[in-house]
Amino acid sequence: MTEILDATTASTMSLTDEPGPVAQSPAWNALTVAVSRIQPLQATDGSIPDPADHRVAGELVREILDAVTALAPRFPHDAGYLDALAVDFDRWRDGGFGVPDFLDSLQAFRPELHRVDGLEHLVVFPMTTQNGSPDRHVEAVLVQVIWPEFLAELEAGEYSNKLFVPVRFLGFTAGYDTHSAVLFPETVAMREVPKFTWGAIFADREAARFRAVVGAAAGITGLELPAHVAELLTDQQLTEQAFVLWDLIHDRTHMHGDLPFDPFMIKQRMPYFLYSLEELRCDLTAFREAVALEKQGVPQARLVQAAIVLDRIFRFPVTGSRVRNYDGLGGQLLFAWLHQHHVLHWTDNQLTLDWDQLTGPVLELGRQIEDLYWRSIDRPKVGHWLAAYALVSATLEPHPASVWKQGPAALPVLGPPKGLTDAVLPDEFPLSMFYEALQRKLSGVVADTAGITG
Repeated sequence: MTEILDATTASTMSLTDEPGPVAQSPAWNALTVAVSRIQPLQATDGSIPDPADHRVAGELVREILDAVTALAPRFPHDAGYLDALAVDFDRWRDGGFGVPDFLDSLQAFRPELHRVDGLEHLVVFPMTTQNGSPDRHVEAVLVQVIWPEFLAELEAGEYSNKLFVPVRFLGFTAGYDTHSAVLFPETVAMREVPKFTWGAIFADREAARFRAVVGAAAGITGLELPAHVAELLTDQQLTEQAFVLWDLIHDRTHMHGDLPFDPFMIKQRMPYFLYSLEELRCDLTAFREAVALEKQGVPQARLVQAAIVLDRIFRFPVTGSRVRNYDGLGGQLLFAWLHQHHVLHWTDNQLTLDWDQLTGPVLELGRQIEDLYWRSIDRPKVGHWLAAYALVSATLEPHPASVWKQGPAALPVLGPPKGLTDAVLPDEFPLSMFYEALQRKLSGVVADTAGITG
């Protein structure tokens, strides 16, 4: 293990004329070592409950702050945040390492105000990592903003999304050595929930994961890819550009359109197929807009369409558990919809897509979901839920034991909505025989993408 630098040495190294990449600096190494040592002392809520650990934890906090101080000159645009971070760490330590509260430093961190291509940020918080660690432990991440000129122009126009910050990994600690590809402020330990002003998505991980999984899936199924689609599997930068455009439109769509009165982003307990439809709605909106942007001459837009379809039908259904897997369900729905509209074929153990005929059916599924949403404000909640189930089950076969499949007469429609949610099976729409076979062949590839970067 590399010896941890003291603050004086680290500060001196950070101020050399040719410091080199931050991720290779002694101060960054010292930070990651200290973080890795404090994590095992923390409980799930982020506290350090054993008083016997407090002395060591205090020393590790000092090492973390010494490393942050040494690295701070590299990040003048984050000076206010890094100063507030030191205050939050000191308060946590001086308060006896209870449940951490980093609200003040979180509110001082404003990456959405500095969307400059190539700009780097140092991010240190006690936080969970979505699709990674459920423990609210201290994590450290080095990120680099991805903000190409074409994206900046689109965002400055009709695709405005002031909260969206696409990034790539430069370095990370254990919570991000996982499948997590987002950095969201709501994952940070804090005393109250403020109005969030940004959300970061790791496009390099999304792109690298796409290339690995889709490349393997195409080989397994014998799917032939057009030249421009095949290029996505060989060119990381090109695929990153497709994903940042996809994510820009997807992210803003959660706040746009004819939404139900209780939009998806409000915390509530609903049948998981409603979350499936919301995520799929956002993706199909991105597909629709990419069709329009392709006609306007945006070269990345054609790639977005292919990325959405292939990521959705290959990676989503076979990733994660089958317990209320709403992203998986959305992928299953798109696959079955394309098959039943005769543009996707599984014949002679080979998968084919009629690429020239793909656009129409994809757009039609998007219209079906949009019509469901448009009609929602005229329906009671139970009516909306039943209509959503009807939309999904018209294409996907529910589990034979499903109560929902039997219809309203079998459901507790006269009771509170909780009864309806409880009646949804953990795997209400099981994998088809095709996906069961694909999952067996592809699961190892998916597992190997944990921690992947570009």
